[in-house]
Amino acid sequence: MHSTIPPSTGFMGSLRLLGDGLFESIQDRIRLLAIELQEEKYRLIQTFVWISAVIFTGILTAIFASFTLAYYFWQAGPLAVLGGLTLFYSLSLTAAILRLRHHISRHPKPFAGTLEELEADRTCIRNPN
Repeated sequence: MHSTIPPSTGFMGSLRLLGDGLFESIQDRIRLLAIELQEEKYRLIQTFVWISAVIFTGILTAIFASFTLAYYFWQAGPLAVLGGLTLFYSLSLTAAILRLRHHISRHPKPFAGTLEELEADRTCIRNPN
């Protein structure tokens, strides 16, 4: 989106070119930020939907499995059945939490592209060539 500005001479012309370049750079960074914000929104919604689905199906599975096991083994020893189910659900919860942490840490930090571009701009400004 580079606009062509007629070359002008003098101090004011240089100032105009500098201002135009500065505003164009800011405009590019804002566009990049908007794109990254949109991507983060989609990723957050997708993660929320998957977490909700896992929680819903997990709760239903746990309820029906608990009822089935409690009914089947109630005569053998109710305390052993309830203790075993508690241990199983605790281990399942721990595994799910660890998997969620891995899933979240796998994605890049939000707005990493914008931050990289801003750092590149700062480096370019610091090193006049």
